[in-house]
Amino acid sequence: MEQKGYGTRELLRRFAPYYARHKKVMFLDLLCASLSTVCEIVLPLIISGITNTAQYDPAALTMRYIGRLAALYLVLRLLECAASYYMNNAGHVMGAAIETDMRRDAYSHLQQLSNTYFNNTKVGQIMGRITNDLFDVTEFAHHCPEEFFIAIVKTVASFAILSAINLPLTVAVFVLIPVMLAVCIPVNLRLRGAFRSQRRQIGELNARIEDSLLGQKVVKAFTGEQAEIERFECDNSKFLDIKRLTYRYMAEFYVLTRAFDGLMYLVVILFGGYMTVRGTITAGDLVAYVMYVTTLITTLRRIIEFADQFQRGITGIERFLGIMDADIEIFDTPGAVELRGARGDIAFENVSFEYSDDHNQVFRNLNLHIRAGEKVAIVGPSGGGKTTLCNLIPRFYDVSEGRVTFDGRDVRDYTLRSLRESVGMVQQDVYLFSGTVFDNIAYGRRGATRGEVIEAAKRAGAHEFITSLRDGYDTYVGERGVKLSGGQKQRISIARVFLKNPPVLILDEATSALDNESEKAVSESLETLAAGRTTITIAHRLSTIRSADRILVLTDSGIAEQGSHAELIALHGIYYRLNETAGTLG
Repeated sequence: MEQKGYGTRELLRRFAPYYARHKKVMFLDLLCASLSTVCEIVLPLIISGITNTAQYDPAALTMRYIGRLAALYLVLRLLECAASYYMNNAGHVMGAAIETDMRRDAYSHLQQLSNTYFNNTKVGQIMGRITNDLFDVTEFAHHCPEEFFIAIVKTVASFAILSAINLPLTVAVFVLIPVMLAVCIPVNLRLRGAFRSQRRQIGELNARIEDSLLGQKVVKAFTGEQAEIERFECDNSKFLDIKRLTYRYMAEFYVLTRAFDGLMYLVVILFGGYMTVRGTITAGDLVAYVMYVTTLITTLRRIIEFADQFQRGITGIERFLGIMDADIEIFDTPGAVELRGARGDIAFENVSFEYSDDHNQVFRNLNLHIRAGEKVAIVGPSGGGKTTLCNLIPRFYDVSEGRVTFDGRDVRDYTLRSLRESVGMVQQDVYLFSGTVFDNIAYGRRGATRGEVIEAAKRAGAHEFITSLRDGYDTYVGERGVKLSGGQKQRISIARVFLKNPPVLILDEATSALDNESEKAVSESLETLAAGRTTITIAHRLSTIRSADRILVLTDSGIAEQGSHAELIALHGIYYRLNETAGTLG
């Protein structure tokens, strides 16, 4: 998956709408941020006033005067504490809420992406983008506007007050700021690149771990443990190298900012000391000046230190947009209608198809009509497009040319939801969700009652084995159904389709991975399921499709032969040879 490059301004512009739902919290947070700066701005003036009074009018320096200043500072400090509490509480909750909104949007968008996207994107990378990458967005969403707002307030206030004290000295100090930015920004950009590489590599690590753990039986069967450890160590070492580079840039950034801190203090010492000797600045004003410069330097240092968090957050937003900007290739066309009362009449009219990512053409100008209620089987060599042909019906892919019709209307004219509700699929590679047997069957129709689930299981021939399980329908099946046998998983998947009750049924090599006993039981369930439905069966075991109304032989050149079993045997063509090779001729 290619990652589109984004500028910082573009990333912030795309991120800004997420604040819309939290405008009130944001406003109060920035208000509290401005209140929290009052103490730092007022304190130097208080100290300067006490110092100048002590130097030029000692009689006026009374406890009453000091008490009033102390009371003022106490009130401001209490105000600051209340503001800081709100910022650290409500502000962080706002950041977490924005992270939650982004994760919801990313997950919703993923649900709409086509098979092509998932065929070309590692699940570990996707997982990293919607989990780890968004963790840093919480801190970014809270602190980014807050830190920059505080920095602007303090910088403007410091400049105004320092200019009033001594304009030449202020100009000498502030002229260093653009120089510092010019030197530090390139290092900061390199830091962002390092963070991006870091996130990409942690995604690769996640993908490596997931691939190895899901395939752990194969790893053990082929004694590949050491090879897996070595591959993981290679990826892990790359991550360490990226971390080293990241920390080097961080160290450079830190040293540069500290150097400019020192330069600012040096300017104050030299010019401030010189002006004090000349009598152009009072001792109290110099003390205030030093305190304001300290406040300014602290503010700049905080912004610079926030740059680390800023780059982490901006990288998380960038990778989030990598998902959000992935094209939704399959979507409801304008004016799409609900498919109601479906009969299951399907036609392929001059259909050509090639995969959009590699432009591998599967078939060209294919024509086929499957009547409602007809039982059609598709056979042929691997790579001939059997599964792809079936995937065009529920629009897992869209045709490149021509059209597929359902009950006489282009499938693209129907809403995706209603179209796919009308098609049931039973595949060789059964996927069961982590949960109970009941949960997996009930997935066929939301809101199904327990009685309806049990009835579907009985019709699928699954009720007997389910009730023999320790917890019956409440038995936990494990991740991907690992606690069940292949035949058991297949019958649960059939029960799921029974519950869905679609008019069109696609059986994609549904029994090819089963042993003879399981195949017999599952085949009986499939015969029951297929009754009264338009059924398309993809099969390698030709003995399972002899009773089909029509058998299609699909090759790279299209439909080479079609007819009943007896008619195709009589042709002595491709189907005849496939039967002869399989030892099932008769």
